[in-house]
Amino acid sequence: QVQLVESGGGLVQPGGSLKLSCAASKWTLDYYCIGWFRQAPGKEREMVSSLSASDGSTSYADSVKGRFTISRDKGEDTAFLQMNGLKPEDTAVYYCAVDRSSALRGGRCLLPFSSVVWGQGTQVSVSS
Repeated sequence: QVQLVESGGGLVQPGGSLKLSCAASKWTLDYYCIGWFRQAPGKEREMVSSLSASDGSTSYADSVKGRFTISRDKGEDTAFLQMNGLKPEDTAVYYCAVDRSSALRGGRCLLPFSSVVWGQGTQVSVSS
């Protein structure tokens, strides 16, 4: 069974940094669009960032542009979200996701995601 496993969450002070990881188990991420989403208490899940396998193009939510960076390590089938300049409003459960339908497009992201595989989520808390 394919799985995505996130790690790297935790408690950090405002202005601090965290790097989230998303490891794929029993499959490869090389041919898929990858995304990071987050869900804060009482709010809907929102997309934070996406990365196309086809050309490496990325997208970011306006709220995280210039602070977050999405990347992947193809050899390790792992995706990352580097988060700098964290703010209290970044507090949420962060999920990585793969759009399986993107394989039909050479890994090009097409929003919104469809045919999604989700990780279990990792908590990020930003507080002094």
